[in-house]
Amino acid sequence: MSVFLAVDHVHQVFNLPGGGQYIALKDVSLNIRPGEFISLIGHSGCGKSTLLNLIAGLTQPSSGGIILEGRQVTEPGPDRMVVFQNYSLLPWRTVRQNIALAVDSVLRDRNRTERRTIVEETIDLVGLRAAADKYPHEISGGMKQRVAIARGLAIRPKLLLLDEPFGALDALTRGNLQEQLMRICQESGVTAVMVTHDVDEALLLSDRVVMLTNGPAAQIGQILEVDFPRPRQRLEMMETPHYYELRNELINFLQQQRRAKRRSKAVPTSVPAVATASRQQTVRLGFLPGNDCAPLAIAKELGLFQDVGLEVELQSFLTWESLEDSLRLGQLNGALMMASQPLAMTMGLGGHRPLPIATPLTVSRNGGAIAFSRRYLEAGVRSLEDLRDFLAEHPQRLRLAIPDAIAMPALLLRYWLASIGLDPDRDVELVVMSPYEMVEALKAEEIDGFAAGEMRIALAVQTGSAYVLATDLDIWAGHPEKVLGLPEAWLQANPEAAIALCAALLKAGEICDDPRQRDRIVEVLQRPQYLGSAAGAVLKRYFDFGLGGEPTQILRFNQFHVDQANYPNPLEGTWLLTQLCRWGLTPLPKNRQELLDRVYRRDIYEAAIASVGFPLIAPSQRTFELFDAVPFNPDRPLQYLEQFEIKAPIQVAPIPLATSA
Repeated sequence: MSVFLAVDHVHQVFNLPGGGQYIALKDVSLNIRPGEFISLIGHSGCGKSTLLNLIAGLTQPSSGGIILEGRQVTEPGPDRMVVFQNYSLLPWRTVRQNIALAVDSVLRDRNRTERRTIVEETIDLVGLRAAADKYPHEISGGMKQRVAIARGLAIRPKLLLLDEPFGALDALTRGNLQEQLMRICQESGVTAVMVTHDVDEALLLSDRVVMLTNGPAAQIGQILEVDFPRPRQRLEMMETPHYYELRNELINFLQQQRRAKRRSKAVPTSVPAVATASRQQTVRLGFLPGNDCAPLAIAKELGLFQDVGLEVELQSFLTWESLEDSLRLGQLNGALMMASQPLAMTMGLGGHRPLPIATPLTVSRNGGAIAFSRRYLEAGVRSLEDLRDFLAEHPQRLRLAIPDAIAMPALLLRYWLASIGLDPDRDVELVVMSPYEMVEALKAEEIDGFAAGEMRIALAVQTGSAYVLATDLDIWAGHPEKVLGLPEAWLQANPEAAIALCAALLKAGEICDDPRQRDRIVEVLQRPQYLGSAAGAVLKRYFDFGLGGEPTQILRFNQFHVDQANYPNPLEGTWLLTQLCRWGLTPLPKNRQELLDRVYRRDIYEAAIASVGFPLIAPSQRTFELFDAVPFNPDRPLQYLEQFEIKAPIQVAPIPLATSA
């Protein structure tokens, strides 16, 4: 369905008397369809009324825009009508006269008879025929609010905006008016946006409920689809378990925001607007050698860390387990991590003590592949479908190596196998193995294949023992691969150093994505402390699938900078949580918004990107899909999981979050 109203990357900043600024809304984007009823909900100070005023044209956004039917909203207009909580009726005019005043002022192109007809029809629409000639002081609060709604509908607006219209009414009157408003909107077909604090009101009236995070700098945290058919009956809705599932989702979000607000008061999280450490500071970072460590190596060897006042010591590890152990022992200040690792460590996956880890930067995207033994190529397996057919004719349990159970190559491999009906836990044996061991294990026929980064894949193809069956571009192009992970306690104590780290890595990422710098990057990576000379020789060539053809250049096989590659995206984090849940590694967190807000530190990223002068453009796409075209909606992760036949038993539970101390 077409977009009727678009809120496009809206920021709203207010100047304070003392010279400072208050950020009310930050990068808010929302598309509304014709005839849709949207509710805005969130705690006081989250910018609900600010957003409503922007849509009404009463104020203008600091940046971004409001687009109504293809035209930008720059001022109030008769196509939008606002209904306030306080009625705003003229006390010396009757019900009919209050409505007629709006009609006569706006619909001047109609003759008197037409205008009178519109007034009378609207009076009947809101059920005020018996009170048409009464003055405001002669009618109840509920009737006054109906007059305000009637006045809004009478001018035939395209968009009805309601700012807590029933907040001052008693419960009985409010309930009756809610049902009347629902009927009126359905009969008139008007599009509506309503601000409310009432969870039940939002569920009864809305097609979607937009949940805003705490202010300042409020954003859309979650959007809940209310999929009850219309016309709706309150009692019928409340008798269904699904109603309480949706209600719990709303209440859970609000409770998470309340906890986040208490936590922000206990632990100040203000971010300095600098990207240089205030003093020369030594930072110890860990990594596993691979192509995706290129920004780390470039920032170190080209002096980009020193430019921002940091002395960075890099330590390489052979396994993710040993790197994590060093983080837990406090031997590292941060690390280049698997995309899912900050979430996993914060939740305490695998029976470990939870250690809050924040990620302010995605360092690399893509860069991996799935390699199989050449004996499968000789059997005619050249695609995923070929593999399915081969296994149907020659039943066997594949033995495939992965770098870690939660690594992105492992999660993508599982997703890829499950798409053809292979259960990764029943039909396949997944073996956790150091990337250093995979090539030799394949040559020795200890495994049938493995999922890993480009360097290990290229070495396996070069030895003649493997060929590439799929790259991760074939499964999920643009997925997060490695992120900068920082212990939350260290980040809170060293925000300037964290911003400086990100700034240096942003500059390094730009260099790594410049094809003119390829030889320079290879020269750095083939140094002994990174990948070594043998790997350097492999990296100088284009990608070889091992199929006998010429090596080819794959654009964005490794992505370090372009297309907002460095943005720490919590929506991608939601997908990671669904996959960890799908394979029984963790319950789907009921408090996922709280978890994601804590892990994905976009404030640090934004300070860093502003300091280096790169444009701050957040990804605009809220939903996405992988190669199988199954849409992923981060607001409905449970429904996403339920549609897959192959999965572990799905559990949903709150995840206890530790303090950073």
